[in-house]
Amino acid sequence: MGDSGIAAEPPITVHELFLESVRKYGDYLALASKKKGRMTKMTYKEYYRECRGAAKSFLKLGLERFHGVCILGFNAPAWFIADIGAIFAGGFAVGIYTTNSPDACQYVAENCGANIIVVENDKQLQKILEVRCGGNSTSPLWFAPSQWSEFMALGVKVPDEQLDQIIASQKPNQCCTLIYTSGTTGLPKGVMLSHDNITWTAKAAGEFVSLSRATEEQEVVVSYLPLSHIAAQMLDIWLPLCYGVQTWFALPDALKGSLIETLRDVRPTAFMGVPRVWEKMQEKMKSVGAKSSALKKKIATWAKVVGLETNLKRINGCTDLPLNYRLARVLVYKKVRKALGLDRCTKCYTGAAPIMKDTLEYFLSLDIPVYELYGMSESTGPHTISLPSAFRLASCGKEIPGCRTMIFKPDNEGVGEVCYTGRHIFMGYLNMEEKTREAIDQEGWLHSGDLGRHDADGFLYITGRIKELIITAGGENIPPVPIEDAIKEAVPILSNVMLVGDKAKFLTMLMTLKCKLNSDTGEPEDALTPDVIDFCRKLGSKATKVSEIVSTKDPAVYTAIQKGVTLVNNQATSNAQKVQKWVLLEKDFSIMGGELGPTMKLKRPVVVKMYQKEIDQLYAEVPSTK
Repeated sequence: MGDSGIAAEPPITVHELFLESVRKYGDYLALASKKKGRMTKMTYKEYYRECRGAAKSFLKLGLERFHGVCILGFNAPAWFIADIGAIFAGGFAVGIYTTNSPDACQYVAENCGANIIVVENDKQLQKILEVRCGGNSTSPLWFAPSQWSEFMALGVKVPDEQLDQIIASQKPNQCCTLIYTSGTTGLPKGVMLSHDNITWTAKAAGEFVSLSRATEEQEVVVSYLPLSHIAAQMLDIWLPLCYGVQTWFALPDALKGSLIETLRDVRPTAFMGVPRVWEKMQEKMKSVGAKSSALKKKIATWAKVVGLETNLKRINGCTDLPLNYRLARVLVYKKVRKALGLDRCTKCYTGAAPIMKDTLEYFLSLDIPVYELYGMSESTGPHTISLPSAFRLASCGKEIPGCRTMIFKPDNEGVGEVCYTGRHIFMGYLNMEEKTREAIDQEGWLHSGDLGRHDADGFLYITGRIKELIITAGGENIPPVPIEDAIKEAVPILSNVMLVGDKAKFLTMLMTLKCKLNSDTGEPEDALTPDVIDFCRKLGSKATKVSEIVSTKDPAVYTAIQKGVTLVNNQATSNAQKVQKWVLLEKDFSIMGGELGPTMKLKRPVVVKMYQKEIDQLYAEVPSTK
C-alpha cells in the first residue's frame, strides 16, 4: 500500500481493531508471562473476552463516560486488559509512571477525572491511599491474581447489551487514551489520543517496518518499558493487536539486570531499547570481553573491524558480503546475538532519547544494526523510522507514509524546528487549550520543540531541543548533546554528563562515574564497575569506589578526565563551546534519584536544582583559558 493508500485508510475504533484481530488471529498466542516458574498464556480470543470482562467490571464500579481509569504498576497482562477494558467501557486509559510521587499521582487522577485507580502492589497502594479519584474516595483495585479475579467477577452480571451499546456509540475521532508528559518543565500535560490516532498509527508504522502478520510468521516482542509512555504502548499493545504479535512480559527488575535473561528465554523478533539499555549492554559486553584470552580478544577485535567496515558499506548501497565478513559471522556475530537473546531479532530499535554514535557503531561492528526512530507522545509515538533499506548512522530515518515533516525557520545549515502533520497528531492537551494552541499551529503543524535537519536524501537528523539550548552570556546558542556525547566518548569511564552554562560566561559540566547498581532497588552504589576499575589500574590508580576518587580528587583519574575534555575542546568551533570547568559528582544519576525520567532521559531542570551548590562553586572562580 502506498503513501496515499495508508493515509486514506478508513478510520476505526479500538474495538473495531480488536474484532479484526480476533477474526484474523483468534487462536494465536497473544500474551505470555512467566513468574516464579508459573506460566500464563492467553490467545487473542481469550484476550478479547478478558477485555470485555474488565470493561463490564468498570461499568459496575460506576466508570463514567470520558473519565479516566488510572493504571499504576509494572507491565503485566492485567495492565493491558485494564487499559483496553477502560476504552471499551467508554473511559480514558491513563497510565501513571511507577516512579511518580504521591503528589504527581494525585494531579493526574484529578486532571483526568479518574474515579477508578488500578494498582499493582502494597508499595504503589501507599502512594494513592490519600488520592481522591475524581473527587470520590473510590477504593483502588489490584493487579495481584486473587484481587484481580474478584474485580473481574464484579462485571459478570452486567448485560452484554449494556457494554455493546457503549461500544457502538464510540467514534474514531473521540479520545480514548491519555499519555501524561513527564512534567520536567512544568505541570504534566495530558496528551489526548483518539481511536484513529492509535489504530491508524499502529497500522501505518507496522506496514512501514514490514512487520509480519501472525498468519505469515508470528512476530515476538518483550514488554518491559514503562507502559505510561507512548513508545511502550505502541510497541507492546497496539502494534501487536494490528499484526497478531506475541507479547511476553519481562520481570519487574528487567532494568536492574534480568532483561537479558528474559531476552534469551523469549528470543524476540523485534526489540526496542532506550539508549541507556543499549549502553548498558555495550558496557557489559566490553567488561566480559576484557576478561577473555588474548586469542579471543584478537578474534573479536578483527571481527568488529570487519563488521563495521562491511555494514558501513552496506548502508551506502554495497551488497557484497566478503569472505572475512561471512567467517566473522560464524565465529563471532552469531554467538554474540545468541548471548544477548537477539539471534532471531531482525528489528532492533532505539528511541525516546539521544543515543551516542559510539554505541551505534559498536553494535554495527557486531553486525547488529540498531535503527533509530523518532516521535513523541503528541504524534502517537513514531513519526520517522530507520529501515534496513533506508538507514544512515545517527539519523532517525524517514517519515512513515501519510506523515509529513517541515523544518521551521531553518538556519544557514538547514537546522530548524522539526514540525509534523498527519493522522497521528494528537487531539490536544486535556483542559489546556492555550498549551494546545502553542503546540499545533493554525495550519495543523505540530511544533515538536526539537531542532533538526534533513540531508540531501531526505533523512532526518535531530540536533537538540530548543528548550535545552544553552544561550551563553555572549549570546551564542549551544546544543548540549553533541558536546556531552563527545566527552563521554573521549572518557569512557563516565556514565552521565550534563553541560551547564545558560546565561553564563563559560561552559561547565557535571559528571558521574560508571558504578554498580543495587540489584534490588536499581540505585547506583559506591562500587565502580569492573571496566572502570581496569581503566583506573592502567592509569596507576588503585581506586575501587566512586568516593575514593572524588574525596581525594584522584590525580590519575582527574588527569585522564581533563585530557579527554581538552581533546574535545580542541575540536570546538569556538571558545564559547569549550568546557572550561567540570565537577565529578559523588553519585550517578538514576530514575529513583530523580535525575532521569522513566525512559532514562536526562531531566535537566531537575538536575540543575539538585546540584545548584556544585554549579555555583564551578562559577565561583573564573577559569584560565584552555
